[in-house]
Amino acid sequence: MTNAILSSTFLLTLLLMVGLFFFIRAATKDRTETLQATITQPPEALQEVLQAYFEQRAYRPVAVDAAAGRTTFSGFVRPSVFLATFLSLMAAIGGGCLALVLAILFPNYTYGFPVLLLAAPAAGAFYWRRAGREEQIIMTVAPAEADNTAKVTIAAHRDELIALKQVLSL
Repeated sequence: MTNAILSSTFLLTLLLMVGLFFFIRAATKDRTETLQATITQPPEALQEVLQAYFEQRAYRPVAVDAAAGRTTFSGFVRPSVFLATFLSLMAAIGGGCLALVLAILFPNYTYGFPVLLLAAPAAGAFYWRRAGREEQIIMTVAPAEADNTAKVTIAAHRDELIALKQVLSL
């Protein structure tokens, strides 16, 4: 192979590794979003329904401000075994590609490069250590301008808000 082909293959493989690094790092990123909705239920009834829902999802109330209609819930979010395995597999594939390109570029050191594959489980361990954390949900329920309607504002993880939208049919 020519030097141009080997150099461009090495450059593309390095770009792949940079993308893989940021993909693994983004798997642990905090994805807190805010949901605002007006629901046709009395505020007191909606507060009870939402509190029961979050307690069913293993969140516990840690702070209640009845005057402002604000409740803060806290709960431990477990990391995903599937995602930890998937990230380790992607790191192994990326490390294998990098080892192959380096073995072609430096044929005298061919047997040392597969050692890069030993670093692949570190991706899963990194995800596992950072993804398992205490999450907080801040819920505010206030009366809306119309009768028997409530304005709800919930700040929580994106996945929790998606599940809540499905349950409440928002």
